[in-house]
Amino acid sequence: MQLALSEQDRGLLLATAREAIRARLSFQAPDFPEPTPALLAACGAFVTLKKDQELRGCIGHITASRPLVETVRDAAAASAFEDPRFPPLSREEWPSISIEISVLSPFSPVTDPGLIRVGTHGLMIRQGRLSGLLLPQVATEQGWDRETFLARTCRKAGLPPDAWKSPQTTIESFSALVFGEQDSGPRQA
Repeated sequence: MQLALSEQDRGLLLATAREAIRARLSFQAPDFPEPTPALLAACGAFVTLKKDQELRGCIGHITASRPLVETVRDAAAASAFEDPRFPPLSREEWPSISIEISVLSPFSPVTDPGLIRVGTHGLMIRQGRLSGLLLPQVATEQGWDRETFLARTCRKAGLPPDAWKSPQTTIESFSALVFGEQDSGPRQA
């Protein structure tokens, strides 16, 4: 079941993410907005940073172990400064960064990969100690079909692209409420 968030909730999460990054760039104490009760619910989330529509960082937490507002705050800072694929965000880049938040539903086991819906489901693939996750919007943005999405998630886990067919592989799906600073509104992915 997806957490319902009002327009105010979404605005507060975006402001929290932006403030977490701004405070660290300016070496100042953050001034976070007061969260609404909905933002105190435990929920997994990812924060994606883009610069000129290109990925600039993406970090999140899949488990619903902390309040959503805390998850977003920490993921925003980690996306900006700790994503190992990119150097830490610079002050010069900051004005051109847009923020997108993906609030995750609980994960469900996938017993039939044919039921995976591109653009609706995100995927988590695990085999042994290896795991990889791709958000629902990634497949749509890249124009992938179901098999390509499964193969790319396997590659993200460090597995061969056809590892999703193995009985030793666990596949889970989830949905996400996705919204950003430049959106006209949230979209269910």
